[in-house]
Amino acid sequence: MARDFYQVLGVPKGAEQSEIQRAYRKLARQHHPDVNKDPTAETRFKEISEAYDVLSDPELRKRYDAFGEDFRRVPPDVDPEAWRQARAYAGAGAGGAGPGPGAGGPWPGRGGVRFTDVGEDVDLDDLLGSIFGGRRGPTGWGPMPGSDQEFEAEISLEEAYSGTQRSLTITGPDGQRTLDVNIPAGVMDGQRIRLRGQGGRGTGGGEPGDLYLIIRIAPHPRYRVSGRDLSATLTLSPWEAALGATVRVDTPGGAATVNVPAGTSSGRRLRLKGRGLPNRRGEPGDFYAEAQIRVPTSLTGEERRLFEELREHSKFDPRRQR
Repeated sequence: MARDFYQVLGVPKGAEQSEIQRAYRKLARQHHPDVNKDPTAETRFKEISEAYDVLSDPELRKRYDAFGEDFRRVPPDVDPEAWRQARAYAGAGAGGAGPGPGAGGPWPGRGGVRFTDVGEDVDLDDLLGSIFGGRRGPTGWGPMPGSDQEFEAEISLEEAYSGTQRSLTITGPDGQRTLDVNIPAGVMDGQRIRLRGQGGRGTGGGEPGDLYLIIRIAPHPRYRVSGRDLSATLTLSPWEAALGATVRVDTPGGAATVNVPAGTSSGRRLRLKGRGLPNRRGEPGDFYAEAQIRVPTSLTGEERRLFEELREHSKFDPRRQR
């Protein structure tokens, strides 16, 4: 059985959206493959992203609360209580050999659900009819919805920040087709975007499945991505780091300035709040400028004199002071 999405994020079922968002951001930073080198980090990050994608969408969350792990397969007009009753009957059935109703083995129902033989006291026509309206078409027990499908799309960080459009050619069991997709601003690496009704075709008049577009943000030569947070190296001169300075930095959203405190060492992270990836449902990520001190590779005569004078007068020992 798939892990419970609430357990994945570590929040209770009645959690507010703000609590879900905070839990996601904390876990995404901890398990993002760019930060966490554990071999299982990428799988864990995908699991976290899927849980957040569902629980942050009010409609998806409502269906998940009603149908659990089957929420993507259950047709939209199914009554949750009738569904639970059918699942309970199926789970209580006697196991035997051979497919089909009355044969004692599992047999497929609508939406990929599998029922077992539930005994002579239960009429499967009545049971299925209460869920699917009693319609029996040429394909069996009523219309069969199409399967859900997944497709990966790689975009640049700039496209993730501002949003973009993609023309996708998808090859599947139903043949080849092209979709024009709007990718909203602020998507994250590993995020799933649902394209309703763009999955596999249904049969017997059944609804088509959904297509889930999995976003992959391509590596960037300047920026690093962790969830919605972005970071980049900020090169500083020795005097800027020692005395402090106000320095320009480039972000995907445009130029900004960062105040470098006096006494900054290499590796210090200077935060620009809200300058990371945008967020349609809450607070944007942050941008971190990571200090890296560089020294000139060649010195003028005056520069050499000043450095030598500093060496004579300074009591600073970088190998003893931290």
